[in-house]
Amino acid sequence: MAGTKDKKLLTEQDILKMPESQYMNEAQLEFFRERLRQMERDILSNADETTEHLRETVIVPDPADRATIEEEHALELRTRDRERKLLKKVQQSLARIDEGEYGYCEETGEPIGVARLIARPTATLSLEAQQRRELRQKLYGD
Repeated sequence: MAGTKDKKLLTEQDILKMPESQYMNEAQLEFFRERLRQMERDILSNADETTEHLRETVIVPDPADRATIEEEHALELRTRDRERKLLKKVQQSLARIDEGEYGYCEETGEPIGVARLIARPTATLSLEAQQRRELRQKLYGD
């Protein structure tokens, strides 16, 4: 029982202090699993709030006010669309944890690094591989 409690108490600093030999050990995986689950809950909660907000139809006779409301709705929908894409990445990351592939670059198989995963828990590429991909996209529009 104490082991489970200890896992919940780990902070980013605790994870960063762990030696490289402990990379993606059970405690780190549990830390990232919980962080990803929290992201998933937040995204789903935001989606529910947006649905409720959009259902609250307000009849506004003034065209300028109506345009403002429509622009706010459009912005909110674009934000939710980005979150929908992020939700897919979060769920894929959770699956990678279950499959034992989380924390390792999809291209090279090298560790992505704890600091990068803390900054972007859905990262699937090492920093170097990500930079190469972005350079290819910039050069070739790939």
